[in-house]
Amino acid sequence: MKKIKIFLLSLLFFVAASTLAFKDDLFQVSKNVDVFVALFKEISINYVDETKAADLIKHGIDGMLGSLDPYTEYVPPSEIENYKLKYISTHYGGIGVATLSIEGHLYVNEILEGYPAHKVDMRAGDEIVQINRVAVKGKERAELSQMIRGPRGTAVDLEIKRGNEYLKKTLVREEIKQANVSYHAMLDQQIGYIKLDKFLENSGLEMRNALKEILKHQPQGLILDLRNNGGGILQEAVKILGLFVPNQTLVVSQKGRNPQKNIQYRTNTMPLAPDLPLVILINGASASASEIVAGTLQDLDRAVIVGQQSFGKGLVQQTFNLPYNSLVKVTVAKYYTASGRCIQALDYAHRNAKGMAQKMADSSRTAYLTTKGRTVFDGNGIAPDLTTPTNQMADITRTLSNKGLFFAFANRYRDKHPNIGWAKKFRLSDSDYQQFVTSLDSKALQYNTKADLLLASLSDMTHTQRDLAPVKTDIDKIKLRVEQEKKNDLTTYKDEIKRLLETQIVSRYYFDKGKIEQAFQYDTEVNKAIELLNKPNQVLAILRGDGAYKTIGNKTQNTIGSRN
Repeated sequence: MKKIKIFLLSLLFFVAASTLAFKDDLFQVSKNVDVFVALFKEISINYVDETKAADLIKHGIDGMLGSLDPYTEYVPPSEIENYKLKYISTHYGGIGVATLSIEGHLYVNEILEGYPAHKVDMRAGDEIVQINRVAVKGKERAELSQMIRGPRGTAVDLEIKRGNEYLKKTLVREEIKQANVSYHAMLDQQIGYIKLDKFLENSGLEMRNALKEILKHQPQGLILDLRNNGGGILQEAVKILGLFVPNQTLVVSQKGRNPQKNIQYRTNTMPLAPDLPLVILINGASASASEIVAGTLQDLDRAVIVGQQSFGKGLVQQTFNLPYNSLVKVTVAKYYTASGRCIQALDYAHRNAKGMAQKMADSSRTAYLTTKGRTVFDGNGIAPDLTTPTNQMADITRTLSNKGLFFAFANRYRDKHPNIGWAKKFRLSDSDYQQFVTSLDSKALQYNTKADLLLASLSDMTHTQRDLAPVKTDIDKIKLRVEQEKKNDLTTYKDEIKRLLETQIVSRYYFDKGKIEQAFQYDTEVNKAIELLNKPNQVLAILRGDGAYKTIGNKTQNTIGSRN
């Protein structure tokens, strides 16, 4: 109890001090710590079932921090390594596999090329049965990941099942490096492409090296792909901005309640590509540092943004050490792009009656001007200069994926086909697709659409509200029609399902690189970016503000002087 009280006092004193109102809050802090400790004591002594002290404290801390925002979080000692891998470092000791759990079985989902698992011929689709002679069945996936990882140079013994065959593999762990830049290449003779997946340590250096390789080919333009990039370290974003804009350019600033958190960031290197035409790809999962890069280059009229509205995270976190080797990650400031706008979408300080943070209304957003006078807005993320349709996965596709059926078919396909030719051109034949359809049983195709849920709700209402009883027959007819339509989904969404099957299959032969290359043939945003960069006058028109483009359906309209 004494240690718990010391820990809580240390934590709450720190919080009070960081609010710059320590003297005023001291009594309230001391009083509430006493109440918390007394409450904890009574629960520990008198609660009907056995309790775990660490769990109770963790839930208490999570409840306190959860009232602030989703990004302020406590990290206990047991989770620090995972925290660093998620938010800071790209290195860990392991064998180079990604795993997938399906109905209690642990499968290899991906193999990292060149690492121990690849060297001993482990394959995507292999089932891991034992780790160091300990059975996998019944254990949590997080626990199993920790068993596979370990210091480099140490060995791990695996028993795997491949088809009907059991194999034993001994692997020596290595330092696994998860690249920030997962792919870079020339897409044709003129256009370069860099895919940046995250902004963790050394992402600025990786971007610089990738850009140097691209510049050797004297490209006519560059595509920087930030789709599904959730961000990372703000300072790395500043380094990446420095590759494209003049030295000492103000690119982002942060402002917090504590004046010490008010910082302006300027580039501090000479740019590698100050004039190279640039298109940046974003989507709804592009967040934080991705939005800093995209938003600032938009503000400076340095890049054309293509894709969908970004996530809208304009908050900055900082990590602080706590007693007993724990950490707390705290939101300390908001960041502002070069034009001065903050693109934070949700207001966590002012919640509705249900305690939910509200999205900023379009009518309350403030207009800002880019360097050349184009209008951009704060709040709700970054609006692209050219908007492309959002790809919504159909219910049937999501169901097949969640049940591991794409995964299973790709494994069978790999067993039957020694090679598939060039990844960039691979397509699944109609006969192969029919084999996939034939392999599905009726249970695999049982799923609920939004229409099913709505109809079920209406049907329930007919039983409780007499005035709705006459429409029950109509509801039943609609239900029947929906079921008939679902039977056609494998045909209706054939192209979408085939694309996911192709992705899984290509990964069995060419790893992540092959998946990226194979997807280019379907990639709407990449193809639109190539089209733009092959017409420099269109890029210049958008950046001047005399030809901002927006997409409505499948038609592109030129809307002079406006931005969607």
